Amino acid sequence: MQLSVIICAHNPRRDYLTRVLDGLKAQTLPVTEWQLLLTDNASDEPLADAWDLSWHPNAEHLREEVLGLIPARVRGIREATEDLLVFVDDDNVLKADYLERAMTIGETWPILGVWGGQLIAEFEDGEPREVWKRDFWTLRLVRDIWSNNYDRFAVPNGAGICIRRAVAMKYVECIMPDSLRSKLGRSGSGLNSGEDIDMAYTACDLGFGTGKFVALSLTHLIPKSRLSGDYLFRLIEGIAYSEAVVLAVRGDPPTKMSRVDRLVELYKNLRMDELQRRTARARALGRTRAFNAWRAAQQNADKTTLVAD
Repeated sequence: MQLSVIICAHNPRRDYLTRVLDGLKAQTLPVTEWQLLLTDNASDEPLADAWDLSWHPNAEHLREEVLGLIPARVRGIREATEDLLVFVDDDNVLKADYLERAMTIGETWPILGVWGGQLIAEFEDGEPREVWKRDFWTLRLVRDIWSNNYDRFAVPNGAGICIRRAVAMKYVECIMPDSLRSKLGRSGSGLNSGEDIDMAYTACDLGFGTGKFVALSLTHLIPKSRLSGDYLFRLIEGIAYSEAVVLAVRGDPPTKMSRVDRLVELYKNLRMDELQRRTARARALGRTRAFNAWRAAQQNADKTTLVAD
Protein backbone atom coordinates (compact mmCIF):
# COMPACT_ATOMS: atom_id res chain seq x y z
CA MET A 1 0.00 0.00 0.00
CA GLN A 2 0.97 3.65 -0.45
CA LEU A 3 -1.20 5.83 1.78
CA SER A 4 -3.88 5.83 4.49
CA VAL A 5 -7.17 7.71 4.15
CA ILE A 6 -8.69 8.73 7.48
CA ILE A 7 -12.33 9.87 7.70
CA CYS A 8 -13.39 11.37 11.02
CA ALA A 9 -17.16 11.55 11.52
CA HIS A 10 -19.52 12.52 14.34
CA ASN A 11 -23.21 11.87 13.63
CA PRO A 12 -22.65 12.40 9.89
CA ARG A 13 -25.47 13.15 7.46
CA ARG A 14 -26.16 9.93 5.61
CA ASP A 15 -26.47 11.58 2.20
CA TYR A 16 -23.17 13.41 2.70
CA LEU A 17 -21.17 10.42 3.93
CA THR A 18 -22.58 8.35 1.06
CA ARG A 19 -21.15 10.84 -1.40
CA VAL A 20 -17.83 10.93 0.47
CA LEU A 21 -17.50 7.15 0.18
CA ASP A 22 -18.69 7.17 -3.44
CA GLY A 23 -15.92 9.67 -4.17
CA LEU A 24 -13.40 7.29 -2.65
CA LYS A 25 -14.79 4.33 -4.58
CA ALA A 26 -14.20 6.32 -7.80
CA GLN A 27 -10.51 7.03 -7.10
CA THR A 28 -8.08 6.26 -9.92
CA LEU A 29 -5.62 4.90 -7.36
CA PRO A 30 -6.49 1.19 -6.96
CA VAL A 31 -7.95 0.25 -3.57
CA THR A 32 -5.09 -2.20 -3.11
CA GLU A 33 -2.76 0.83 -2.90
CA TRP A 34 -4.37 2.56 0.07
CA GLN A 35 -5.84 1.93 3.50
CA LEU A 36 -9.25 3.27 4.58
CA LEU A 37 -10.01 4.11 8.21
CA LEU A 38 -13.48 5.38 9.18
CA THR A 39 -13.16 6.88 12.66
CA ASP A 40 -16.48 7.11 14.46
CA ASN A 41 -16.13 10.01 16.89
CA ALA A 42 -18.71 9.15 19.56
CA SER A 43 -21.67 9.10 17.16
CA ASP A 44 -25.06 8.40 18.74
CA GLU A 45 -25.49 5.38 16.46
CA PRO A 46 -22.25 3.43 15.88
CA LEU A 47 -21.12 3.83 12.28
CA ALA A 48 -19.81 0.27 12.16
CA ASP A 49 -23.43 -0.93 12.38
CA ALA A 50 -24.65 1.29 9.57
CA TRP A 51 -21.83 1.50 7.02
CA ASP A 52 -20.52 -1.43 5.01
CA LEU A 53 -16.87 -1.02 4.01
CA SER A 54 -16.47 -4.49 2.52
CA TRP A 55 -15.99 -2.93 -0.94
CA HIS A 56 -12.52 -1.93 0.24
CA PRO A 57 -10.00 -4.72 1.00
CA ASN A 58 -7.99 -2.58 3.43
CA ALA A 59 -10.78 -0.84 5.35
CA GLU A 60 -11.37 -0.69 9.08
CA HIS A 61 -13.91 0.87 11.43
CA LEU A 62 -12.48 2.73 14.44
CA ARG A 63 -14.33 4.16 17.43
CA GLU A 64 -13.09 7.16 19.43
CA GLU A 65 -15.22 7.97 22.48
CA VAL A 66 -13.54 11.30 23.32
CA LEU A 67 -15.53 13.89 21.44
CA GLY A 68 -13.55 16.24 19.21
CA LEU A 69 -11.83 16.33 15.85
CA ILE A 70 -8.34 16.20 17.37
CA PRO A 71 -8.95 13.03 19.43
CA ALA A 72 -10.50 11.42 16.35
CA ARG A 73 -7.56 12.37 14.15
CA VAL A 74 -5.03 11.25 16.76
CA ARG A 75 -6.78 7.86 16.89
CA GLY A 76 -6.60 7.63 13.10
CA ILE A 77 -2.92 8.58 13.08
CA ARG A 78 -2.09 5.90 15.63
CA GLU A 79 -3.95 3.20 13.66
CA ALA A 80 -2.70 4.19 10.18
CA THR A 81 -0.07 1.93 8.66
CA GLU A 82 1.23 3.97 5.72
CA ASP A 83 3.79 6.77 5.39
CA LEU A 84 1.36 9.25 3.83
CA LEU A 85 -1.92 10.09 5.58
CA VAL A 86 -4.84 11.88 3.92
CA PHE A 87 -7.59 13.31 6.13
CA VAL A 88 -11.06 13.47 4.59
CA ASP A 89 -13.95 15.08 6.47
CA ASP A 90 -17.43 13.57 6.34
CA ASP A 91 -18.53 16.35 3.95
CA ASN A 92 -15.60 16.17 1.49
CA VAL A 93 -15.97 14.58 -1.95
CA LEU A 94 -12.54 14.05 -3.47
CA LYS A 95 -11.97 14.49 -7.17
CA ALA A 96 -11.37 11.07 -8.75
CA ASP A 97 -7.60 11.57 -9.11
CA TYR A 98 -7.06 13.16 -5.67
CA LEU A 99 -5.26 10.26 -4.00
CA GLU A 100 -3.11 9.50 -7.02
CA ARG A 101 -2.03 13.13 -7.37
CA ALA A 102 -1.47 13.47 -3.61
CA MET A 103 0.93 10.55 -3.75
CA THR A 104 2.71 11.97 -6.80
CA ILE A 105 3.18 15.33 -5.06
CA GLY A 106 4.62 13.55 -2.03
CA GLU A 107 7.15 11.74 -4.21
CA THR A 108 8.01 14.84 -6.28
CA TRP A 109 8.25 17.20 -3.30
CA PRO A 110 10.15 15.36 -0.54
CA ILE A 111 10.75 18.73 1.17
CA LEU A 112 7.04 19.04 2.00
CA GLY A 113 5.62 17.61 5.21
CA VAL A 114 2.04 18.81 4.78
CA TRP A 115 0.11 19.75 1.64
CA GLY A 116 -3.40 20.12 0.24
CA GLY A 117 -5.40 21.63 -2.58
CA GLN A 118 -8.42 23.71 -3.45
CA LEU A 119 -11.96 23.48 -2.10
CA ILE A 120 -15.03 24.02 -4.25
CA ALA A 121 -18.19 24.67 -2.24
CA GLU A 122 -21.48 23.00 -3.09
CA PHE A 123 -24.38 24.60 -1.24
CA GLU A 124 -27.38 22.55 -0.19
CA ASP A 125 -29.91 25.35 -0.69
CA GLY A 126 -28.38 26.97 -3.77
CA GLU A 127 -25.65 29.57 -3.73
CA PRO A 128 -26.26 32.32 -1.15
CA ARG A 129 -27.04 35.79 -2.40
CA GLU A 130 -24.37 37.38 -0.22
CA VAL A 131 -20.99 37.15 -1.94
CA TRP A 132 -19.08 37.05 1.36
CA LYS A 133 -20.92 33.86 2.36
CA ARG A 134 -19.99 32.16 -0.92
CA ASP A 135 -16.36 33.23 -0.73
CA PHE A 136 -16.06 32.11 2.88
CA TRP A 137 -16.44 28.44 1.97
CA THR A 138 -14.48 28.27 -1.26
CA LEU A 139 -10.70 28.11 -1.68
CA ARG A 140 -9.70 28.35 -5.34
CA LEU A 141 -6.07 28.40 -6.40
CA VAL A 142 -4.58 30.04 -9.49
CA ARG A 143 -1.09 28.63 -8.89
CA ASP A 144 0.80 26.23 -6.65
CA ILE A 145 2.11 27.71 -3.38
CA TRP A 146 4.69 26.37 -0.97
CA SER A 147 6.86 27.65 1.89
CA ASN A 148 9.01 26.34 4.73
CA ASN A 149 8.86 29.55 6.78
CA TYR A 150 5.61 29.22 8.78
CA ASP A 151 3.78 31.05 5.99
CA ARG A 152 0.05 31.08 6.75
CA PHE A 153 -0.69 31.60 3.05
CA ALA A 154 0.93 28.23 2.22
CA VAL A 155 -0.98 26.28 4.89
CA PRO A 156 -3.63 24.01 3.35
CA ASN A 157 -7.15 23.70 4.66
CA GLY A 158 -7.85 20.73 6.92
CA ALA A 159 -10.21 19.20 4.35
CA GLY A 160 -8.17 16.76 2.25
CA ILE A 161 -4.94 17.62 4.07
CA CYS A 162 -2.00 15.30 3.34
CA ILE A 163 0.64 14.72 6.01
CA ARG A 164 3.73 12.56 6.22
CA ARG A 165 3.68 9.98 8.99
CA ALA A 166 6.80 11.44 10.65
CA VAL A 167 5.09 14.82 10.97
CA ALA A 168 1.82 13.27 12.13
CA MET A 169 3.54 11.29 14.88
CA LYS A 170 5.40 14.39 16.09
CA TYR A 171 2.08 16.24 16.15
CA VAL A 172 0.52 13.47 18.27
CA GLU A 173 3.48 13.64 20.63
CA CYS A 174 2.86 17.37 21.16
CA ILE A 175 -0.89 17.12 21.84
CA MET A 176 -0.82 16.78 25.61
CA PRO A 177 -4.14 16.25 27.41
CA ASP A 178 -5.73 19.51 28.59
CA SER A 179 -3.06 21.58 26.80
CA LEU A 180 -3.99 24.62 24.72
CA ARG A 181 -3.19 22.72 21.54
CA SER A 182 -5.57 19.92 22.47
CA LYS A 183 -8.44 22.45 22.57
CA LEU A 184 -8.07 23.30 18.88
CA GLY A 185 -10.32 21.64 16.31
CA ARG A 186 -14.08 21.14 16.32
CA SER A 187 -15.75 19.50 19.30
CA GLY A 188 -19.51 19.07 19.38
CA SER A 189 -21.11 22.43 18.64
CA GLY A 190 -17.86 24.31 19.28
CA LEU A 191 -16.32 26.05 16.28
CA ASN A 192 -12.65 26.19 17.18
CA SER A 193 -10.34 25.20 14.35
CA GLY A 194 -6.59 25.59 13.83
CA GLU A 195 -5.54 21.94 14.04
CA ASP A 196 -4.65 22.09 10.33
CA ILE A 197 -2.39 25.11 10.95
CA ASP A 198 -0.85 23.34 13.95
CA MET A 199 -0.12 20.26 11.81
CA ALA A 200 1.44 22.41 9.09
CA TYR A 201 3.60 24.36 11.54
CA THR A 202 4.67 21.07 13.11
CA ALA A 203 6.05 20.18 9.67
CA CYS A 204 7.99 23.45 9.70
CA ASP A 205 9.22 22.65 13.21
CA LEU A 206 10.79 19.51 11.72
CA GLY A 207 12.36 21.35 8.77
CA PHE A 208 9.69 20.45 6.20
CA GLY A 209 7.59 22.82 4.13
CA THR A 210 3.87 23.18 3.48
CA GLY A 211 2.02 23.69 0.23
CA LYS A 212 -1.23 24.00 -1.73
CA PHE A 213 -1.61 22.59 -5.25
CA VAL A 214 -4.07 23.34 -8.03
CA ALA A 215 -4.05 19.67 -9.09
CA LEU A 216 -5.68 18.61 -5.81
CA SER A 217 -9.38 19.43 -5.74
CA LEU A 218 -12.38 18.41 -3.65
CA THR A 219 -16.01 19.42 -3.25
CA HIS A 220 -17.00 20.76 0.16
CA LEU A 221 -20.68 20.03 0.90
CA ILE A 222 -22.22 22.99 2.77
CA PRO A 223 -25.58 22.51 4.54
CA LYS A 224 -27.88 25.52 4.71
CA SER A 225 -27.46 25.67 8.50
CA ARG A 226 -23.87 26.86 8.01
CA LEU A 227 -24.94 29.95 6.12
CA SER A 228 -26.72 31.63 9.00
CA GLY A 229 -25.12 34.81 10.25
CA ASP A 230 -24.90 33.43 13.78
CA TYR A 231 -22.97 30.36 12.65
CA LEU A 232 -20.55 32.29 10.44
CA PHE A 233 -19.70 34.89 13.08
CA ARG A 234 -19.17 32.17 15.68
CA LEU A 235 -16.91 30.46 13.16
CA ILE A 236 -14.94 33.68 12.59
CA GLU A 237 -14.49 33.98 16.37
CA GLY A 238 -13.34 30.35 16.58
CA ILE A 239 -10.81 30.85 13.79
CA ALA A 240 -9.40 34.00 15.42
CA TYR A 241 -9.09 32.17 18.75
CA SER A 242 -7.41 29.15 17.17
CA GLU A 243 -4.91 31.08 15.07
CA ALA A 244 -3.85 33.07 18.15
CA VAL A 245 -3.38 29.85 20.15
CA VAL A 246 -1.27 28.27 17.40
CA LEU A 247 1.05 31.29 17.51
CA ALA A 248 1.07 31.36 21.31
CA VAL A 249 2.42 27.83 21.68
CA ARG A 250 5.27 28.81 19.35
CA GLY A 251 6.38 31.78 21.40
CA ASP A 252 4.17 34.56 20.03
CA PRO A 253 1.42 34.88 22.67
CA PRO A 254 -1.62 37.13 22.25
CA THR A 255 -1.55 40.46 24.01
CA LYS A 256 -4.27 42.39 25.79
CA MET A 257 -5.38 45.49 23.92
CA SER A 258 -4.17 48.75 25.42
CA ARG A 259 -6.52 51.67 26.00
CA VAL A 260 -5.10 53.44 22.95
CA ASP A 261 -5.60 50.34 20.79
CA ARG A 262 -9.21 50.08 21.97
CA LEU A 263 -9.82 53.71 21.04
CA VAL A 264 -8.30 53.14 17.58
CA GLU A 265 -10.48 50.06 17.18
CA LEU A 266 -13.56 52.03 18.18
CA TYR A 267 -12.74 54.73 15.63
CA LYS A 268 -12.34 52.12 12.92
CA ASN A 269 -15.68 50.54 13.86
CA LEU A 270 -17.44 53.87 13.39
CA ARG A 271 -16.31 53.86 9.75
CA MET A 272 -17.43 50.28 9.08
CA ASP A 273 -20.72 48.91 7.82
CA GLU A 274 -22.67 46.40 9.93
CA LEU A 275 -21.05 43.33 8.35
CA GLN A 276 -17.56 44.69 8.91
CA ARG A 277 -18.37 45.62 12.51
CA ARG A 278 -19.75 42.18 13.34
CA THR A 279 -16.75 40.51 11.71
CA ALA A 280 -14.30 42.73 13.62
CA ARG A 281 -16.18 42.08 16.86
CA ALA A 282 -16.08 38.32 16.34
CA ARG A 283 -12.34 38.40 15.67
CA ALA A 284 -11.73 40.56 18.73
CA LEU A 285 -13.73 38.14 20.90
CA GLY A 286 -11.69 35.25 19.56
CA ARG A 287 -8.38 36.98 20.29
CA THR A 288 -9.55 37.95 23.78
CA ARG A 289 -10.61 34.38 24.50
CA ALA A 290 -7.20 33.17 23.30
CA PHE A 291 -5.43 35.67 25.55
CA ASN A 292 -7.43 34.53 28.59
CA ALA A 293 -6.82 30.85 27.79
CA TRP A 294 -3.10 31.43 27.32
CA ARG A 295 -2.84 33.43 30.55
CA ALA A 296 -4.68 30.70 32.48
CA ALA A 297 -2.34 28.08 31.02
CA GLN A 298 0.69 30.13 32.07
CA GLN A 299 -0.66 30.54 35.59
CA ASN A 300 -1.27 26.79 35.88
CA ALA A 301 2.26 26.11 34.61
CA ASP A 302 3.70 28.51 37.20
CA LYS A 303 1.74 26.79 39.99
CA THR A 304 2.98 23.39 38.82
CA THR A 305 6.57 24.65 38.84
CA LEU A 306 6.21 26.02 42.36
CA VAL A 307 4.80 22.71 43.62
CA ALA A 308 7.63 20.80 41.96
CA ASP A 309 10.23 23.08 43.54
